[in-house]
Amino acid sequence: MDVGFVDRTLKTAGILSLLVLTFGSFYYGFYPSLSVFTGIIWGMVNLYFLSLLVRSTLRPDGVDKATALVVLFLKFPLLYAAGFFMITSDFFDPILLLIGFTVVLLVIVLKAFGRVILKLDETDLKNKRENLKSV
Repeated sequence: MDVGFVDRTLKTAGILSLLVLTFGSFYYGFYPSLSVFTGIIWGMVNLYFLSLLVRSTLRPDGVDKATALVVLFLKFPLLYAAGFFMITSDFFDPILLLIGFTVVLLVIVLKAFGRVILKLDETDLKNKRENLKSV
């Protein structure tokens, strides 16, 4: 899998979250759909910060300590405190929030499964090899 996999996952999850909010509001009501939507957005932000953390620490030219510390400060205390307060609040349904949290993981699994079934990684590798041979 390439570096753009996380970005494509975030875009797909974002589109899915808008669909959940739009169509879910008609079928299940606005507040249950808002709970799932908020869970999906929290999961997307969590994945984004996780990818920033990995990209700032696992680099060929060394660790970018300033970026890693800022991301660590944003991700762990602030993002997880926000998740805790969302789950314990009376405004959101905790089960629907947890469903929203896991939607991003479901998108990751389905995108990876699709790449395996369609053999997109092998096709990308073949195209890169052909481009290197032609240079």
